Amino acid sequence: MKLQQSIDLYVKNKRAAGMDFSTGHRSLLSFVCHVGNVTLNRIRPRQVESFLDGPRTSNWTWVAKYNLLRNFFLFCVERDLMVPLQLPAPRRRPQQTFAPYIYSIAEIRLLLSKTGICQGHISCRIDAQTLRTVLLFLYGTGALSGEARRLLREDVDLKRRIVTIRNKKSRPTRRIPIGTDLSEILAAYSSSHHSCTPIISRYFFASLNGEAISDASLHQIFQRLRRIAGIGRRDGIAQPPRMHDLRYTFAVHRLTAWHKHRADLNHMIPALSVYMGYVQLAEANRFLRLTPERFRSQLDKLSSRQAKRHWRDDAALMRFLHAL
Repeated sequence: MKLQQSIDLYVKNKRAAGMDFSTGHRSLLSFVCHVGNVTLNRIRPRQVESFLDGPRTSNWTWVAKYNLLRNFFLFCVERDLMVPLQLPAPRRRPQQTFAPYIYSIAEIRLLLSKTGICQGHISCRIDAQTLRTVLLFLYGTGALSGEARRLLREDVDLKRRIVTIRNKKSRPTRRIPIGTDLSEILAAYSSSHHSCTPIISRYFFASLNGEAISDASLHQIFQRLRRIAGIGRRDGIAQPPRMHDLRYTFAVHRLTAWHKHRADLNHMIPALSVYMGYVQLAEANRFLRLTPERFRSQLDKLSSRQAKRHWRDDAALMRFLHAL
């Protein structure tokens, strides 16, 4: 079988399992460009090595490409599409040196106050209110930016204060409650953008022409907003604060508030995982190391460590979640 045909089969299998797999697909297409659309058994180890050791390839990228090719070749071998291929020795996964940035309340307010300046030019395709409301939605729900961009008008039930988050990847679709303040902000945005504009869009958050907001443009706009607001890192990490860090900020601020109000964190930490779209009870533990030092050890003792257990298997937790 030809390489391109086998890649199409592999990608189809991944997407049938509910994965988007766009990044992996692009990397595999790059491999085709590198070795040519040859039959699978004509691929040689030296070709794989030269692909992995390509120019401007960091250790993280090398490991990601290696794991992608290894899994792809295993898929082909298991289906008798090729004979096993001797791969180079794997590299040790590099140590994680990046840490998410946790915005302060003052910095959140500063970002929101600068949206008018950021989006004041006539050429901007996203108006200031849309940008401001998207940021408040991300901070108020911990949703991913892609989840916000894909949000349809029918997904936002302002009467019951319920938002349906639809996903194309491995995360399941979920319905989350929102607070009164966020509900009022979304209602004001809906009133001004869905009733009083000449272009009617099916998306809840839309560009000025009614189309979905692109991922690249939203992240580019956020970085411009961040620079205008003068928000940067002072911890020695080169990567600047990201829009995605609003998700981490949401989680850390919730954990901090719950701890201060003496909430039952044995219930609340798993509930946070469910609310944010995770399916395992311990996935919210990643946020514990980002909480303030003065009570991190207390939070760590209370968190669930059942990393392989699915939250739906906990009957007591399910009763608690249904009662929210």
